Amino acid sequence: MKYHIVTYGCQMNLHESEKIAGILRDKGYTEEGDIDEADIIVFNTCCIRENAENHAFGNIGALKRRKREKKDLIIAVGGCMAQEKGKAELIRQKFPFVDILFGTHNLGELGDLIDRKRAQKKRVFSLKEERGETEDGIVPVRTGYPGAWVNIMYGCNNFCSYCIVPYVRGRERSRSADDVVSEVRSLAAEGYKEITLLGQNVNSYRGEDGTTFPALLDRCGSVDGDFRLRFMTSHPKDFSEELVAVVKRHKKICNAIHLPVQSGSDRILSLMNRRYTREKYLSEIAMLRREIPDCAVTTDIIVGFPTETEEDFRDTLSLVKEAGFSSAFMFIYSPRTGTKAAAMEGQVEEEVAKDRLSRLIEAVNEQTRTISAGYVGKSCEILCEGFDGKKKLYLGRDEYGRMGYFASEKDRIGEFVTLKVERANGISLYGSIE
Repeated sequence: MKYHIVTYGCQMNLHESEKIAGILRDKGYTEEGDIDEADIIVFNTCCIRENAENHAFGNIGALKRRKREKKDLIIAVGGCMAQEKGKAELIRQKFPFVDILFGTHNLGELGDLIDRKRAQKKRVFSLKEERGETEDGIVPVRTGYPGAWVNIMYGCNNFCSYCIVPYVRGRERSRSADDVVSEVRSLAAEGYKEITLLGQNVNSYRGEDGTTFPALLDRCGSVDGDFRLRFMTSHPKDFSEELVAVVKRHKKICNAIHLPVQSGSDRILSLMNRRYTREKYLSEIAMLRREIPDCAVTTDIIVGFPTETEEDFRDTLSLVKEAGFSSAFMFIYSPRTGTKAAAMEGQVEEEVAKDRLSRLIEAVNEQTRTISAGYVGKSCEILCEGFDGKKKLYLGRDEYGRMGYFASEKDRIGEFVTLKVERANGISLYGSIE
């Protein structure tokens, strides 16, 4: 029996797909790269933006004919979209060939749901309102070597007005600090070279014994081994000097922090319920650069939020320049049913939002090109992550997240190499290894 998993969305979803693969492996399935050859197809969905939902619906719908041709094919749908209010009934009605539906709160039950489907020969839809036990007992099939993800917490308590995550992921629930450190220690011993701690807002982490995120990060940074340590995502309202001090203390922890700002306008930040101001955000950047001058900062930005004016947008542009982001994930606001922002008046016209996004991308790209140009003629340490078949070059990132490409006669994946940068192209560096 063979499985194929289709994943949409963030690193959290990618890691949860590794857990799904672990469950399927324990049920006797092996991975199949060709979706048409699979005996079970699992969609791990996302609902953060409308495009992600549309892609998922389109790809699920495309399997209708395949299901008619292969009667014993099992199609399962899980993840955030499945958990979203009203979507389960929509899937039930629109896609009668979907056999199993499960949500974000009961991923660990997938094996039992497969057994029920086989035994009953009926559709099995199972959703829970709250997360039960975490998936700590599931052994994931790691797919990102030399990198690995480690969940430190689940859910979110922030309720930003545009975001559906608290509604589909539930309230915050932190894992045991000992369990997290143990997993990091095991991954390091297994030879993983980059370990990323994951949470919707890692700064809110609180272990059962009161362990804070800086304390947890300090423990993880003290684990023996030759590896890098990253974490995401940080919320500016909880960002602290204590956290920065831990990053500064440990060589293993990358001097790169993802700190989503979303907007440079105080008025829009208030409407977004972000609970910090432009001034506070910039003061945190200043504090970070004071303690770690070379620290790279990446961010998320939304344009076209309800009632956003040209003046609000210009505040965002000016913040981008002042903060000096090394790169950014930039999006047009996408209304999500059930969130406060979706019901707000003053929705921005699509063409206006597209124009602002284009201008924002150019502003960020200009900074990115400048930073990349500064690498030329210098050397940096790259962790080789893979091989680009089209370019016929190996690739990997430095600790600041900048991608570097190089040629090598031997396989370098999983190795730290020193790259002498000879040229830069946007966010990418090209050179030879020393």
